[in-house]
Amino acid sequence: MRPWVEPVVLEGEWVRLEPLRLHHAPGLLEASDPEVFRHFTAPFVPERVEQFERWIQERTEPGSWGSAVVSRAEGRVVGSTTVFDVRPEHRGLEVGYSWLRADLRGGPANPEMKLLLLRHAFETLGAIRVQLKCDARNLRSFNGIKKLGAVYEGTLRHNVILPDGHRRETAYFSILEAEWPAAKARLLERLEAFR
Repeated sequence: MRPWVEPVVLEGEWVRLEPLRLHHAPGLLEASDPEVFRHFTAPFVPERVEQFERWIQERTEPGSWGSAVVSRAEGRVVGSTTVFDVRPEHRGLEVGYSWLRADLRGGPANPEMKLLLLRHAFETLGAIRVQLKCDARNLRSFNGIKKLGAVYEGTLRHNVILPDGHRRETAYFSILEAEWPAAKARLLERLEAFR
C-alpha cells in the first residue's frame, strides 16, 4: 500500500521544494544561521556538513518528508521545511522546522514555500487539517504563522524542557479544509506584491 504522503518536487516562481537528499547538506550548512535554530526543541548549532547529513536522515524517515528550499534565481539551497506528524487516518499533518537564509526573510520565499506545501496538502492529498506550531517566545514565527491565515488554537505550557533548562511553551495553530480558500487567497495576494 502506498503511503499517503510521499516526497515530491513542488515548483513555484521563486522557490522549488526538493525532497531532502544527502547532496543538499553542504548547501544547508552554507545557508544556515544559528539564530534560526535557537527555538528548536532539539539542540542544533550547525557547524559541519555531517550535522546536516543527520538532519536530512531524520527528515527522510518514514512518516516525514523534508524538503530543501532552492532559490530558482540562484539555483542554490536557501533553507528547509518538513512535513511530519502525518496522520492519514485523520487526513492531517504538520508543517514545521521551516527556515530560510537570513537575507530572504520578509521576501516571497516563505509565503511561496507555505503556499506550495499547503496547496499540496489540501488540494492533492485531501487533508482536512494542517497544523503548525512554534516556541511562544519566537515572535517572528508566531506572527508569520498568523499571517498565513492559520487560527491560533492555544499554548501548551511547559510542554518541553529545552537543553538549557528553559520550559518551552508551544503555540499551536491550524488551517482547516474549509479555511484553506481564504488562506490561499491571502498567500497569493502577498506574493502578488513581489511581482
